[in-house]
Amino acid sequence: MSFKSLGLSEPILKAIAKKGYETPSPIQAKAIPPVLDSKDVLASAQTGTGKTAGFTLPLLHILSENQRHHRRQIRALILTPTRELAAQVYANVKEYSEFLDIRGAVIFGGVNQKPQVSKIRQGIDVLVATPGRLLDLESQGLLSLRHVEIFVLDEADRMLDMGFLRDIERVMKLIPAKRQNLMFSATFSKDIKKLAYSILHNPVQVEATPENTAVEVIEQKVYRVAKTKKTDLIIKLISEGDWQQVLVFTRTKHGANRLTKKMISSGITAAAIHGNKSQGARTKALAGFKSAKIRVLVATDIAARGLDIPLLPHVINFELPNISEDYVHRIGRTGRAGASGEALSLVSADETSYLRGIEKLIAQKIPVEIIEGFEPDPNASTEPIKPGQNRQRSPRRNSKHKGEGGGSNSRNSNRNRNRNRRRNNDNRN
Repeated sequence: MSFKSLGLSEPILKAIAKKGYETPSPIQAKAIPPVLDSKDVLASAQTGTGKTAGFTLPLLHILSENQRHHRRQIRALILTPTRELAAQVYANVKEYSEFLDIRGAVIFGGVNQKPQVSKIRQGIDVLVATPGRLLDLESQGLLSLRHVEIFVLDEADRMLDMGFLRDIERVMKLIPAKRQNLMFSATFSKDIKKLAYSILHNPVQVEATPENTAVEVIEQKVYRVAKTKKTDLIIKLISEGDWQQVLVFTRTKHGANRLTKKMISSGITAAAIHGNKSQGARTKALAGFKSAKIRVLVATDIAARGLDIPLLPHVINFELPNISEDYVHRIGRTGRAGASGEALSLVSADETSYLRGIEKLIAQKIPVEIIEGFEPDPNASTEPIKPGQNRQRSPRRNSKHKGEGGGSNSRNSNRNRNRNRRRNNDNRN
């Protein structure tokens, strides 16, 4: 199968060829035809499968084939959960529309809104946005969504994880009822399906990979280690392995900062990326990592999706995530587009239950290794970290009576406050 056989226009095929792509990925082959047929689509695909092109290519085709002759207005809206993902999607829109008379823009928080507003006022066809900045500008009367014909919700499961449901509902009220809807998600959970059927109309459901499975080409390994020896072990692995590009995940922002300082003091160039960093600092860190000026990028789960780093060879979980699905998203940063990759996890005794949950999710046992001199503490508790103690967010729980105090309801309140705090950090600042 070729991109031409999918029915895409010549200018788009030219842009694809310039990128060096010849054959569509499975998600592209499955998603593009129904999108071109103006059908609503609910698509599930893991990271690194080419899903962004799965909606940007047909979206650009439709807009260019039905070009408007009056002043440019926002005809396609792509909503993403994070700044990094918004920037990546916009880069795709720019590349694939190079030979089209289509203009786009990207808006997100953490930076001055004036340049973004200026570009919108010049007239655009495609807007890529995070929810916070989008609603901010709309409430100020600086943009209108009344002419949106195609609405895309990207990384829908991440949207729900970050507490954006209410913002999504607000956006839905601002766009025309008659429109084409596309929803892309890494998983088809019950919550995702509930959201999908409140937005989509008779959707075509496509799935490129089995639900909740890790990319098969990724080599996974667990190092059992004492919690106090994790920093020394990770420095040993990176230094002795002479690894030049490593993405490391921590559970907290403070943990990311601490580990970054330790790396630097050990002679390893490193930078941290998380919600408390300014957009300028995040962009600089990512650019340094991609250009190999920085060997190690230490990140919280804000970077688990949306980071497009070609041929990333190593991902290390310095701390396991307490939500099993996040493990899949983290390690999905390597092994992209069919390339091989390695995902290592440093697991202390108190993360044992997290490891069991991950292995259950991916339906496989991860090989375990113990390195001499870094053995796990035989006296350490296997109880997981308590809420509020070195944890970035609480496990998701269902409760119909939030805020009534006590037990899981109190934890739900804490979780919602944390999500709101992350949302403000990521999109409004």
